Amino acid sequence: MRLSTAILPIHRWSEGQKLWQRAEELEFHAAYTYDHLAWRTFRDGPWFGAVPTLTAAAAATQRLRLGTLVTSVKPCSPIAA
Repeated sequence: MRLSTAILPIHRWSEGQKLWQRAEELEFHAAYTYDHLAWRTFRDGPWFGAVPTLTAAAAATQRLRLGTLVTSVKPCSPIAA
């Protein structure tokens, strides 16, 4: 059986890195994170982007599979692009 975990992107990297590495030490098959515009419980704290978080996690781990559980389609003005 393969077990996976979810790690919320609410920690500054000095703490978050330890969580991703611990997931690998515990031999989880994969670790996922969320990409939300807002999450009510964590509204007043930091919420970091999923892609930069996963990029950092990839650099800090060796074999752990990484991914997003939810990816938001963020509104972007085509005029600004």
